[in-house]
Amino acid sequence: MPLRSFLALLAILVNASATSSQAQLTAAELAPTPPMGWNSWDSFGPSVRENEVKANADFIAGKLLKFGWQYVVVDIEWYQPDAHAHGYIARGRVTMDKYGRFVPSENRFPSAADGAGFKPLADYIHTKGLKFGIHIMRGIPREAVDKNLPIEGSKYHAADVADKVNVCQWKNMEDTYGVDMTKPGAQDYYDSIARLYASWGVDFVKADDMSRPFRGPEIHALSIALRKTGRPIVLSLSPGPAPVDEYAALSANANMWRISNDFWDRWIDIKEQFERAHRWEGKSQPGGWPDADMLPLGHIAIRGERGDDRKSLFTHDEQITLMSLWSTFRSPLMMGGDLPSSDDFTLGLLSNPEVLDVDQKSSGGHQSYDQGAILAWTADAPGGTAKYVPVFNTGDAPAKADLKWNQVGVDTHEPLVRDLWTRQDLGQKATISLTLQPHASVLYKVSGH
Repeated sequence: MPLRSFLALLAILVNASATSSQAQLTAAELAPTPPMGWNSWDSFGPSVRENEVKANADFIAGKLLKFGWQYVVVDIEWYQPDAHAHGYIARGRVTMDKYGRFVPSENRFPSAADGAGFKPLADYIHTKGLKFGIHIMRGIPREAVDKNLPIEGSKYHAADVADKVNVCQWKNMEDTYGVDMTKPGAQDYYDSIARLYASWGVDFVKADDMSRPFRGPEIHALSIALRKTGRPIVLSLSPGPAPVDEYAALSANANMWRISNDFWDRWIDIKEQFERAHRWEGKSQPGGWPDADMLPLGHIAIRGERGDDRKSLFTHDEQITLMSLWSTFRSPLMMGGDLPSSDDFTLGLLSNPEVLDVDQKSSGGHQSYDQGAILAWTADAPGGTAKYVPVFNTGDAPAKADLKWNQVGVDTHEPLVRDLWTRQDLGQKATISLTLQPHASVLYKVSGH
């Protein structure tokens, strides 16, 4: 056999072996801990550009990768050349390939020229040791249906599978029709887009208009399609609140799913998330993570969907409370603020290894105390009997927390206490006794003598 032919055959065999190995990844292996990364939505809405994505990827690689942050996700409408801040363009221009699949608009993503799609950007992010993700809308492009374009790899066409009734109900979001999974060719369509994303090197897909209202057949179709590619791709579903009674289907098909609608920098959004997190207690596991939504921290809304260019409206106390709840609940952590222009306080929240350990390594997080404005959660620390205990003041006035340890599920008498936010040992404490300012909290690690 000529050397060139031998090398070509060897490459095919190596790639086939890698694909087979990847295809065997279980959900628990794909997302063993809550995914951590950056998403463009809170900062740039539908209009993010390639240079902005790269700038945030560079920042993560240089400053945050060592703390576990690894995903870089391009959010909605990367295929719209005219996308702008503050809402969508009803039936706006889109960029597609000949098979009716959205591709990046070259005016915003120059490296996508000549049919390269997102592969050059994904390659760039991979060279940084990071993983690349994209947002997609449920369904099939309306323009592909109007033109009845062929579905790649099948004998069917777009009009054969379109569901023109069950469409997205968001104002001016008219990019796609649904896909009727009872029709021949429907799975072929989802298979075709999954193959495209895998060829680009996508590691994470955030699929929108999927879980509220709950679109079980299309969720299942996309999940199957991504698995067929052989590439390990995390599947995230939004918006929320996803129905708790669909937990079995959610955990069987997705790696994370939203428990709320879009979360923004308002105290009421945090306060309401306490009850939503409480409803999802006990349903976090390797490979399947209820998602309390992105972190609108630091510098947001540069060209955002909600409000004007600003520093997050959360107070410092509220930001600490947010991170304490998300971490004890073990939510995925997706930073929404523009990292290169965010302030040092916010960046400090993202680089506290002891707090991030709560999110990545704890277990059994649950609400353990609820009396008046004072709430507490408790979770198990790994490798022993230590506990994590955040205590929150959800009220609008200072409040005294005066609790016995057994009221939050800690049996040790006068345990050793460490404050994870100040990273200070507080010594032995007979009780939890402190006054919390409005919306403030503490996060303790509690252990035996």
